[in-house]
Amino acid sequence: MKKTILACALLGSVAVTSAQAATLVGFKVGGDYWQADTSGTFAENGQAQQDFNYSSSSQGSFWVAIEHPIPLIPNVKIRENRLDADGSATVDGFDFGGTTFSGDVNTSTNLSNTDFVLYYELLDNDLVALDLGAAYKKMSGSLRVNHTATQGRVSSEKDLDGGIVMAYADAQVGIPGLGLYGFAEVMLGVDETSVYDYSVGLGWEFDGVALDTKLRVGYRDFNFDVNDFDGVSVNSQFNGYFAGVELVF
Repeated sequence: MKKTILACALLGSVAVTSAQAATLVGFKVGGDYWQADTSGTFAENGQAQQDFNYSSSSQGSFWVAIEHPIPLIPNVKIRENRLDADGSATVDGFDFGGTTFSGDVNTSTNLSNTDFVLYYELLDNDLVALDLGAAYKKMSGSLRVNHTATQGRVSSEKDLDGGIVMAYADAQVGIPGLGLYGFAEVMLGVDETSVYDYSVGLGWEFDGVALDTKLRVGYRDFNFDVNDFDGVSVNSQFNGYFAGVELVF
């Protein structure tokens, strides 16, 4: 009988602990579809940057965040950004990657990156929410130039795998009872001050039993202006409207 009572007490304790953990730790998972216009120039260090004509293209972002109430320990957000655009130009003696290009060329500019964000919730209520922190944007793309006349058989490529330290802020202002809110998420480069990534827009939140659903639309602008970054200088920009969804557990 004592063993039975002890076992029941132990199971009850585990159940209470699990329930408390579920209410204390929150998870967010989301994604955005982004129709972006692209512009930009790039070159090897010491060379004049070449301007390319880009076509607009669809891009995407996906993220997961973990939030908790433990003091002094920041919350964590990881966001994957897929940014890839094709362009073209007519060049005269453009040196890139050990190859000299003349005539019509194509380029594939891949500025894909991953944001590792640590942040604190300073405010969190139905009217105002504010997160502040720091981020590390890890690049994982490349710059590629192909000679059009040879159908890409003559090409050069430079990988971008460095990182940028950035300041991070996320603010929301809501209308209690309606589920409507405005938001702004901003990342500003610290060691590369001409790099920024921000989005602004409107969202609608729908409360559920197991999770809440947020629908969001807005405008996003990513500017990548760097010198001597992995051996190249780049001044490229992706900007346009997006739509997405976020699930809050």
